[in-house]
Order: sequence, then structure tokens, then C-alpha cells
Amino acid sequence: MGEGWPEPLGVTADAAGVNVAVVAPDATQVEFCLFDASGTVEVARHALPARTGAVWHGHIPGVVPGARYGLRAHGPWDPAAGHRFNPAKLLVDPWAVALDRGFRLDPLLFDTGAWPNGADSAPAVPKAIVATSQPLAAPARRPQGPRVIYELHVRGFTMRHPEVPEAIRGTFAGLAHPAAIAHLRALGVTHVELLPVAAGVDERHLPPLGLTNYWNYNPVAFLAPCPKLAPGGMAEVRAAVAALDAAGIGTILDVVFNHSGEGDAEGPTLSLRGLGNAAFYCTMGAGYANDAGCGNTLALDRPWPLRLVMDALRHWATAAGVAGFRLDLATTLGRRDDGFDASAPLLAAMQQDPVLRRLLIIAEPWDIGPGGYQLGRFPAGWGEWNDRFRDGVRGFWRGDGGMAGELATRFAGSADVFEGDRSRTDSVNFVTAHDGFTLADLVSFTERRNHANGEENRDGTGENRSWNHGVEGPSDDPAVRARRAGDVRALLATLLLARGTPMLSMGDEAGRSQGGNNNAYAQDNPISWFDWVGMDAGLVAFTGTLVRARLANPALWSGAALTGTGEPPDVAWLRPDGGEFADWSGGRSLVIVLHAAGDRVLVALHGEDAPAPLVPPSPRPGYAWRLLADSAGAAGPLAPRSVRLLAERSAATG
Repeated sequence: MGEGWPEPLGVTADAAGVNVAVVAPDATQVEFCLFDASGTVEVARHALPARTGAVWHGHIPGVVPGARYGLRAHGPWDPAAGHRFNPAKLLVDPWAVALDRGFRLDPLLFDTGAWPNGADSAPAVPKAIVATSQPLAAPARRPQGPRVIYELHVRGFTMRHPEVPEAIRGTFAGLAHPAAIAHLRALGVTHVELLPVAAGVDERHLPPLGLTNYWNYNPVAFLAPCPKLAPGGMAEVRAAVAALDAAGIGTILDVVFNHSGEGDAEGPTLSLRGLGNAAFYCTMGAGYANDAGCGNTLALDRPWPLRLVMDALRHWATAAGVAGFRLDLATTLGRRDDGFDASAPLLAAMQQDPVLRRLLIIAEPWDIGPGGYQLGRFPAGWGEWNDRFRDGVRGFWRGDGGMAGELATRFAGSADVFEGDRSRTDSVNFVTAHDGFTLADLVSFTERRNHANGEENRDGTGENRSWNHGVEGPSDDPAVRARRAGDVRALLATLLLARGTPMLSMGDEAGRSQGGNNNAYAQDNPISWFDWVGMDAGLVAFTGTLVRARLANPALWSGAALTGTGEPPDVAWLRPDGGEFADWSGGRSLVIVLHAAGDRVLVALHGEDAPAPLVPPSPRPGYAWRLLADSAGAAGPLAPRSVRLLAERSAATG
């Protein structure tokens, strides 16, 4: 065995064996442990012979791609000082790119108390796989033009799809199947945003309840695909991304770097905790800072956690060819000791990186830490989930008083939030997302129904800004069902016709319900899965009509700030009768006329419970108003609680 090299980090195969480079700043020794082909029997253990700074390294001859391995780290056991070294705990290489199985909680993994637990955890730990050299995908480039994002769960999207072979349902191969892609193409979306796909672990309270972390926001191996979602590893992920690309659909990955699945001080020892607890986490004595509410916080203002995250992002970009990333609880990623900083080390590194700066980046601009709400403060060109759009649109259609001004601001791109050098497209607009009610449930429940989560209905938000049309939950009353269906269409139209970047949540276009569960993170079952058999085909077609209309009309997707100037003006705020709208505190029927790049459209948001005649302004010479979509399927007066879209088209074309 030779000394090897401190770069690249992780385990890298060559013609003679593998180079091993492990970050463990406070360790006194690091061992590379080989296992048999089943990953159950440890067949060799090699102490890495050399150290360069914080990196232990060595070259192990004779190890070939496909070999299973883990790590062990020696050092002080002193939790009060942040050190939790215990060589009895087998550790997953943080830079591993493939695992032989998923994580599963076991008593052997836990290492708490005054003394380290001497039981060997190897039988319960996934083994990393020595990877072969893989061809890299060409890094994507941030696309120009309009975007419509569709948030989906890789497993839930195809688990019930009758045309996807059962053997690949719930996997990346299932997502790549033509039947799955056909639905996305019919909708016309430009991007999918996938809930986290890196290998993660369940929270420890879930297995006793017979539940798992379906959403997978609890990562451990940041560079490795979850074996359940990608049994074929990164090659399967890359094939799915390529299939989506071929259909004109980019892939955005939801990534979690604010914390790891090792959790709080009572959590399992799986990787970073055993290699360098004090180096990788924000420790507070024997415990941790908890800005994400998940038990720990990665110390992303320090070199090695920063390096791990940057390497993970570049790996997914180049190995899978994804189009971008959505950063979960992104405020945590930019928090310094004195508060949030848009130029914090990780955010600054991403902006200058030659691979990442070409991609779409979307921030979830909040967490539960101090000063956690930072909507509008991320870098120009980055998208941000805009919960003010969600709340304003819900409030208007629920019938809350005084919402016309708020709705207009959100519909126009939230210029009060995305100002200065920010484009209106930086506002990622949504009415629902994975976290909360589905659209069908939003108009059917006023209270959450989360009993299946095993927490006595205490989990999930209690403030949903929802309504039920007088009946809580499912109803057989045709009038109630019709009003709910009308509101769903009006909400979809408001989302897809507003300035900004719209994001649809999986199944909202098909009437998907979770039975009132607004926190289905632990429901890996039909509660969360897309119901293809029960799909509302008419609603799907209506949603596709809206998406196509949006993409075809620059007046709907322009990122420019609205000024009310120009000829015709870039925006006019009217009443249905054609007069100027002025009732910003109490109005319930607002007509917006937008103009950009020679394109002119009219969007009528009619929140009244009675019909109203619509009198559009005079079209430009040579043009006529054409009906593109109406949420009530009407063509005469505006139907109660409806949205209508008109566009100017050449009068000569009829």
C-alpha cells in the first residue's frame, strides 16, 4: 500500500487499485474497510498511511470497481467538545457516488451516552461501491424564454401508472418511460422539479409507526442516488434526465444541504458525525444548532462542508446532466454568525462556479432559525419560492376582504419583493406544493386530516387559507362538487397566467386528493401517489391549454417590470365593464390587460358570486380579441368565480 494522494476526495479507481482520500480533521487514524460482494462480511481493513492537512489518504492495490467498502475513524470521544469518534461504527464515505442498499435504522447505528457503543454497526450500514469511470453529461445551460415547472416525486409519479411496467414503477426508469413522459408533454411543462433523490434515512420516530420518510428530505450520502429510486445508480438517473431532455423537459433537483439525516445528539452515526462531527456540523456543546428543525445544521461557512456541497452539486450537474437545483431551506445555507448574507461562502461559490452559474437555481427562502424569512434577498437570476403569491391567491379566491390590491401585486410579478435588478421571473409562483394541501383538498377541507402520520393530527400547518363550500371533506352534492371544481380551475388559471415562473404540484392538474392530509411526508402509499385511473382528464386538458397559452404569449411571461406606460400600455387595470379599476380595498372582479413584445392579452379574474358582462378594450387596428381559455367553459358574460383569457389575434385569420 502506498501513500496515495489527497485529491480527489473519496475513492477513485485506477489501473492498479484505488486511491482513498478521506476528510477527518480531528481523527487520529482512518481505516478503509473492504467487504465481500454481498456487502456483509468484512474481508480486509487498511489504515490509511498518510495525511495531508485534514485529509487522510492512501493507495490500496488490487481493489477493483464494484468493490464494497466503508470507513472507520479513530479519535477522541468527547461530545462536549464536539468529538464523537468510535471505530466500532462503520461510516459511509461522504463522497461516495453509489451505495449497495438504502439506509435502514437499526439499534447498532446509535452511539449515545457517556461512553461510545462498542457494538460493530457494519451489519446495518450500506456499503459504498467503488465506481467505474462514467461518461459525463454536458452541463446544462440556463434556458432562455418562458418556464413552467412541475414538482413531482419520482416514486409517487409512476407507482400506480398502469402503462409503466410494474418492475420499474416508482423509479427513475419509470419516470423515463414514454407513458410517464407523455403526460408531461401533454401538459406542456418545460421543467420537472424532483423531490430529493440523494440517499437518505428515516427519522427515528417513523419505523415504530410503520412509516418511512417518503419525501426523503433527510440525506446522508449527498452524491449517491437513493437505491430505491435509482436501482441502476447514476446511470439510471442520467438516462431519465436524457429522456426528459429529448422531450424538451429539463430536470431540476430539490437538494437538501441544510442538515443531514444523522439528526440530533440522539441520532444515528452514519457518516459525517463519525468522521468529523466538530468540522462538519454547527455544534453547541454536545448538541447542535437546529436552524432547519431537523436536529443539526451543516457548518457551510467552513471549508470542508462547503467543499462537500459544491462537489455534490457539480457531481449531479455533470454526472446526470440536470438543468438546475432547488435549495431546501436556503436561508440556512446563507446564514453567518451575525445573520443571513446573500454573499455567504456557499451562495458566493455557486454564483462564480463555471458549471453551477449556468444552471437554474431556486431558493426556498426561509427556515426556522433567527431571521429565517428572507424572500427577495437571494442573488439576481435565482428563483425563489414565493409564498406571498400562494397566500394572496388563496385569500382572494377564499373571499377574504381587501385582497384585490394584494392579488394584483402578486399577479404582476411581486415587484415589491423582486425589485432592483431582479426579474419578475425570479418569483417562483405556486398555490400548492408537496408540503400542504393538494389543490383539490384546498377547496374541500378547512382542517388538516393527518391522523395517518401517527402524531395525533398535531403535525402539519394549522393555517391553510382553505375553504370547503359548506361541507368538510368529500361530498356527493353535485352543487358542492361543481363549485369546488370551478375553484380548482380558477386557481390553476390564476397561477398559470400570472407574471413570474409558475410551479404546478404533481396531480393538481388531475384532481389528486390526499384525503385532507397536508403533511404527507411519511405516506409512501396511495395517499401520496398519483392516481392515474381516477385522473380527471378534462382538468388535465384544461391545464394543458393554459400552459400552451402561457408559453405562446410573451405578455404573460415577460420578466419586465410593469409601468403602465407605452402604446398600448404594458398594463391596464380595468373593471369588467371596461372602466378603470379603483376599488383596491374591496373589489372582487379585476381585469388585467398586458402588453409585451407586440403581444397583448386580457385576463379577467372574476371573484364575484354573480355573472358579469365583460367589455374588453378596443383591440389594436387589424386585430380582434380571441378567447383562449375560460375556467367556467363560458364565452358570454363572466361566470361566477371564474377566470378568462383573451388574446389579440390578427383579424384576417378569423
